[in-house]
Amino acid sequence: MIKLFNKILITGVILLNTEITFTQNYFSDWPSGRSPEEIGLRLTKNFIGSPHGVYGYGAVPHIPYFEVCTWYGALTFVKETKNDALRDKLIDRFDPLWSKDSALLPYPDHVDYNVFGAVPLEIYLQNKDKKYFDLGKMYADTQWAAPFGPRVDERAREFHNKGYTFQTRLWIDDMYMITLVQAQAYRATKLKEYINRAAREMVLYLDSLQKPNGLFYHAPSSPFFWGRGNGWMAAGMTELLRVLPKTNPNYKRIMAGYKTMMESLLQYQAEDGMWRQLINDPESWKETSSTGMFAFAMITGVKEGWLNNKTYGPAARKAWLALTEYIDDNSNVTEICEGTGAGNNRLYYLDRKRMTGDFHGQAPVLWCATALLRK
Repeated sequence: MIKLFNKILITGVILLNTEITFTQNYFSDWPSGRSPEEIGLRLTKNFIGSPHGVYGYGAVPHIPYFEVCTWYGALTFVKETKNDALRDKLIDRFDPLWSKDSALLPYPDHVDYNVFGAVPLEIYLQNKDKKYFDLGKMYADTQWAAPFGPRVDERAREFHNKGYTFQTRLWIDDMYMITLVQAQAYRATKLKEYINRAAREMVLYLDSLQKPNGLFYHAPSSPFFWGRGNGWMAAGMTELLRVLPKTNPNYKRIMAGYKTMMESLLQYQAEDGMWRQLINDPESWKETSSTGMFAFAMITGVKEGWLNNKTYGPAARKAWLALTEYIDDNSNVTEICEGTGAGNNRLYYLDRKRMTGDFHGQAPVLWCATALLRK
């Protein structure tokens, strides 16, 4: 009887260890050339070799949000890989902005501009140089300042009077731009006001825009489940939940919104691991920036214990491997939807240009690489 008991006990331990190993292997044992270390290194070097971006459409030249998101992704990647040489090059990239290229610093009156603060705050978190802290904090603080600038209207004043940022516009893109810079300010200062207001803002967007199926219209006037727009929301909730204390009164609401979205996304993932330009449209083309953002959210959710690893681990792994098939020999991601405002018909989204090497698509692949490497 004792021998039988011992045999059962040993068998149970073996099965338990096998289960643990299997779970861990969702994010390891990558095919040659497709590991997060290899892909992240390629895309980081690609970014370092690129010029500072200029936002088109007649805007005043400035560092655009999609460059910011890629820069942030590269900085987090070199932190995880402890690549000091590349980190120094990413920081050196900032040097002209203190002098000859200072005019490229975005004017802090819009969500797409204030997110710039995430980069100097990340640099500060890595090198403790206070000038980066001061600049980044300015962008986080002005986001909740009294309304200013030529964009201000009565609606902006109403949001401000209710305790929200005057930059609120209820486009789902905002929930990455706002939450990232505020989360970064919280990381740098440890002051809860930053994370508290970001969480309250997130709940406003969840209550206003999330549909019963867990997905989000691009905007109230645009009833389409656009891939990257939903990706911004998924990534924004993920960045917020990574640092939001569980004691925050809005934590449960945000986590519920996040899980509802992740469950819905599982239903629409293509067999090869990709998601589409219009998430729920099977005739829509497979798009990389949204796939990267959803993969980042799922990878992080599995690692943080928010999501069931048996359910979401395979989906996240499949998405990462699919993404790596869309990177060309020059380390440029392909099949990226161009910059897109809210549209009012299906063909508007289906006919968007498919870009190669656009930062909208480079950024989320770097976020995924970082997330896969985080302990």
